[in-house]
Amino acid sequence: MSLSKGQTVSLEKRGGGTLTRARMGLGWDAIKKKGMFGKLKDQSVDLDASALLFDSSGRLVDQVWFQQLKSKDGSVQHTGDNLTGAGEGDDESILVDLQAVPATVSQIVFVVNSFTGQNFSQIENAFCRLVDTTANDAELARYELTGSGSHNSQVMAKLSRSGNGWTMTAIGAIANGRTFKDLLPTVTQHL
Repeated sequence: MSLSKGQTVSLEKRGGGTLTRARMGLGWDAIKKKGMFGKLKDQSVDLDASALLFDSSGRLVDQVWFQQLKSKDGSVQHTGDNLTGAGEGDDESILVDLQAVPATVSQIVFVVNSFTGQNFSQIENAFCRLVDTTANDAELARYELTGSGSHNSQVMAKLSRSGNGWTMTAIGAIANGRTFKDLLPTVTQHL
């Protein structure tokens, strides 16, 4: 299922039950630049995925990013920093054990930013997706990070508690900042 900005989808499994373990994947490719004699050459773009955990009052209670690869309680884990975007599929992933997320956490917001400051006009094929890690990585939702431009970060999506389960909302808000800390004013507008 592909999501548009602002669209929300329930994370209830198709066969019944709720999603228990998920992975948010981020993928991108750097556009090729023209070099000498018009020949295209590869470049590297360092995008970073982060997960921000908020309580019901909108207070940031924990974060997972390249400098803190695991939440304090261990329910959210970053698999490692990709500095180039090279390779197929997900370039960075954040694993979430939704059953282990503390009850005090009501929302998990996923953001992406360019630590080196390169802007989104220098990337292509960028996406974030949510997969069910208990069902052979079945893709539940996908959001294309469209709208290349002079911004260097984006608030991608959020997971919100909904009754006994979770929902995912595609946000797609553009921003500028080298780390998640720079993005907090934009993030809080979407809680």
